[in-house]
Amino acid sequence: MNHIDPDRSIALTNGRIILPDRVLEGHTLLVSNGIVAAILRREEIATDIQVLDVGGRFIAPGLIDIHIHGAEGRSFNEPIADSFSTITRACLARGITSVLPTIATAAVPDLVASLAVVRSWIASPGSGCSILGAHLEGPYFSMAQKGAQDPNHIRHPDDSSVDELLAYSDIMRIMTFAPELPGALELAAQLAQLGVVPAMGHSDARDVEVFNAIKAGARHVIHLWSGQSTTIREGAWRKPGILETSLASDHLTGEMIADNRHLPPTLMKLAWKCFGSDRLCLISDATGGAGLPEGSLFTMGEVEYVVEGGVGMTLDRTAFAGSTTLLNEMVPIVHQEVGVPLADAVRMASLNPARVIGIDDRKGSLEADKDADIAIFNEDFTAWKTMIGGEWASTAS
Repeated sequence: MNHIDPDRSIALTNGRIILPDRVLEGHTLLVSNGIVAAILRREEIATDIQVLDVGGRFIAPGLIDIHIHGAEGRSFNEPIADSFSTITRACLARGITSVLPTIATAAVPDLVASLAVVRSWIASPGSGCSILGAHLEGPYFSMAQKGAQDPNHIRHPDDSSVDELLAYSDIMRIMTFAPELPGALELAAQLAQLGVVPAMGHSDARDVEVFNAIKAGARHVIHLWSGQSTTIREGAWRKPGILETSLASDHLTGEMIADNRHLPPTLMKLAWKCFGSDRLCLISDATGGAGLPEGSLFTMGEVEYVVEGGVGMTLDRTAFAGSTTLLNEMVPIVHQEVGVPLADAVRMASLNPARVIGIDDRKGSLEADKDADIAIFNEDFTAWKTMIGGEWASTAS
């Protein structure tokens, strides 16, 4: 353990510490100089270090949402710092310490405008949770699997628009595309070379097309079951879609919207059984409808949607339009409704997303020398206090 400066240290005691593989009781988490210093017995903490009794609450790594479009009526498709602030503050108040602003299909100039705000924010962070980079969800998708993506701006990656978007590869962490489209394999290879995660989604692909994309560099699949082809018959022959190919994979990482609306518990359990606790990520896919009452209208890009039945819906009610549930609320759903151990459920919302985007060496778990991004949760996983880099960022009453 490195030298501990008492003036820049705090010991979090009388809590249940959530580690990647277990929930630890009877121990104290020591934070010093903005990092996790150690996990010790209470009697091992020096008497000159400030102590906070968390009252039996959960001490967890700050949650990381790598697929979130918005909250409280605002969207990351709005290239306005005020919209970004509204969303990041809403996340921070819920124990979500880091996000990837996820930008949905829109006209290329509009996508570029939002990416520019992400770049600017990273250079000079605003209020709220940390922004780690961007997740560009589109515009290279299958029209048959568009879901709530704007059909007016769906296109193919061989149409000379890629370079304009990849000018922002320095802040792009994930880009999602349909692997069967013309130019998709070249895009996957280019993204992998640039250090951007090539992700597959909103796709009508067959297994052969998915395998080809994986060979080209694709390694992640977004929101299982949503916007994904499934088994069809061609004559007497059954052809697996991207869903079955993903579930059968031993190496892909994947996402699950665990709002208990996009997927019932049976399908969430199937995803967990197939991907396991180390490759499956919980993501909110929250849109501007998160935090709004039933019947509220919200937009993403040029398209309007409605909050109905606790989920975002297209106005014609033919497709979900993202969730209205933020990530902290999904942890107890997966734990209680699916039967996933609590440590695993939290891992899916912290360490696993960190691994997908290559930051697990410094974020995602309560391990020595990692950033002190910490959420203290009540029993229902509402946030009591949240810390980023060793500094208290919010306090709930």
